[in-house]
Amino acid sequence: MAYDISVIIPIYNVERYLRRALDSLLSQTHGSWEAILIDDGSPDACGDIADAYAARDGRFKVIHQANRGVSAARNIGMEQAAGRYVLFLDPDDFFHPQLMELCVAAAEKEDADMVTFTYHHYYRTANKVLHFLHLPESKPRFRKYGGLDSIEYVTTDNIFDYATEYSHPSDISRRWAVKHCQPCFRMYRTSLVRKIPFLEGIRFEDFPWWSEVLLHVGRCTILRLPLYYYYPNPRSFLLSSDSEKQARHLAMSIEAARKVYENAPDEKRRLWEKRFLAPFQHYLEKKRRQTEGHSS
Repeated sequence: MAYDISVIIPIYNVERYLRRALDSLLSQTHGSWEAILIDDGSPDACGDIADAYAARDGRFKVIHQANRGVSAARNIGMEQAAGRYVLFLDPDDFFHPQLMELCVAAAEKEDADMVTFTYHHYYRTANKVLHFLHLPESKPRFRKYGGLDSIEYVTTDNIFDYATEYSHPSDISRRWAVKHCQPCFRMYRTSLVRKIPFLEGIRFEDFPWWSEVLLHVGRCTILRLPLYYYYPNPRSFLLSSDSEKQARHLAMSIEAARKVYENAPDEKRRLWEKRFLAPFQHYLEKKRRQTEGHSS
């Protein structure tokens, strides 16, 4: 069966959050989607939860496998994707109910290879504070949007004019900046990303992947809407691993991304080095200093 969208969800040790993520798909105002749930050898009840949703709604497809990591899980999901477009959803996060509706409308109206959106900054920040204070998490409030014609957006044929890792870029408009390398913050034409695998065996795998995607995007529509709810899971790699481990994996990620740009056009390589490589190198140096401080 053909779908507009394939949603790829790698699953590991997130039974506390998984139902919320899957319910956010059932709540979508756009119904032509499939969800590919990759149970990556999860030791908790995630596999059973995924099977229960698949039994309830045939749009959920479940793959059970031995643990291989998030990159391998996403790659398998991309191999199986039948939709014209692909979305990535981390299982501890969730979607705004109109995410698919607005993204498909933008992609079709603008003939876009990629449609970008933002995450809900207040929701993430508020929950980080609540975690620190050992208080219950906040509940989301969804703003209802009109159709595509009622919102502002920008379409560009040069994504490098807008893309950056910086939160406060000085050289491009903050309003329309396509920020950060997390794959979950955009919808992609399936034919664009199917040929770009995530590297297995490293964390920060999104940096080299996104760096390569940038080289292949022909046309992009930018929605300045907080359609993704990014939850600060304390078990995530960034919040649970030590500085030494993060530095090691970040160094491997940077090296892999450098190789992607060895033969890139000069102007694209220059912008990538300035807007993406430089902040990642700065972050690596910070982690290395933290590691040295702990070992002294």
